[in-house]
Amino acid sequence: MAFPWGSGNGIAAAESPATRGIIPLDRVVAVVNEEVITLREMEERIKLASQRLAKQNTPLPPRDALERQILDRLINDRVQLQFAKDTGVRVDDTQLERALARVAEDNNLSLTAFREALERDGIPFPKFREEIRNEIILARLKDREVDSKILVTDAEIEQFLKNQEAEGSPREEFRLGHILVQLPEAASPEQIQGLRRRAEEALTQIKQGASFAQVAAAFSNAPDALQGGVMDWRPADRLPDIFLEALKSMNLGDVSEILRSPNGFHLIKLLEKRGRDAPFLVRQTRARHILMKTNDLLSEADVKTRLLGIKERIENGEPFAELARRYSEDASAPQGGELGWLSPNDTVPEFEQAMEALAPGKLSDPIKTPFGWHLIQVEERRNQDLSKERRQLTARQAIRARKSDEAYQEWVRQLRDRSFVEIRLEER
Repeated sequence: MAFPWGSGNGIAAAESPATRGIIPLDRVVAVVNEEVITLREMEERIKLASQRLAKQNTPLPPRDALERQILDRLINDRVQLQFAKDTGVRVDDTQLERALARVAEDNNLSLTAFREALERDGIPFPKFREEIRNEIILARLKDREVDSKILVTDAEIEQFLKNQEAEGSPREEFRLGHILVQLPEAASPEQIQGLRRRAEEALTQIKQGASFAQVAAAFSNAPDALQGGVMDWRPADRLPDIFLEALKSMNLGDVSEILRSPNGFHLIKLLEKRGRDAPFLVRQTRARHILMKTNDLLSEADVKTRLLGIKERIENGEPFAELARRYSEDASAPQGGELGWLSPNDTVPEFEQAMEALAPGKLSDPIKTPFGWHLIQVEERRNQDLSKERRQLTARQAIRARKSDEAYQEWVRQLRDRSFVEIRLEER
């Protein structure tokens, strides 16, 4: 019987007359700290990537380019997973089962049917299960090590919006193809020159008629390389300045010249663009409420009965505000229960559903939410243009996303540079 990698040299177990002449089933293609990446792992990932590219009708890149691309991704994933393990990032089986159920639901299948579909496609469910676990771990690690440390100040948002106004350009969204030839940290002049030649080779192939997606799969170090390099719709304010400058003179289908950033050399292709300047109208409700909670002396039935009595008093002419100040157990009580103008999703679903069912001036029956029992009155409604608020929120998200993209690539690069990585792919 052959073992995955024997004693670490890619050879099966000690040769005997029974095993002489058997071709080894596996070998080591890379060492990452104290772990190995095997040829079998790489082949499995290549198979999945090839299936994905085929579904996108993207021609496969040359075999050696695809191997390098997949191995590079496996190494990056492995150093992150090792760091996650060392620093206590875990996903328990309960959390994993919930995630798997959501994946199955997204595919309109029960978990059992989804498992059967995977098996029919030649994907062992235990393997898929661990891949999902690893994806969750990597997402949590990124959130902890990168996203949680990104700060966006009000001053940055203000300056961002001022820059938009000064440019006088309409707010646009772009769908791009992207190729990144990444530079290692503290790259030598020789490394920089060699990687620029690699970017030039990619551009030459595109100009000679090669598919951008195929070249991206072969050359790009960006996370979206094996999706053909496609960056899904992003507003202009979420794109690097060097991209925006290049896009000013590009038409649909154009490919940029080589762009240089601290991360490396980039090529972008303009796939689609669209405007997003329409007013953002939101239906808002001005409401007030009286909140009462159960305790050791008051059961739910008691609280509900008390609120029904208060409702009757209001309907008989007593002021809502006075009764709210006297009886409500909410921070809004001193303001007579006033909640101000509420937008969709500002309150818990139970409260919002009851509130939306009321005509202005009407009172609800007692409504239960996680906070207790409420008596709700709708005062008025309006359609409010929240374009300004939306622009501020979009600006904050854009600044955060841009910082996150750059910081994450830099963090992974530094983590890899601190790790021992030995590539044995060429050892045939």
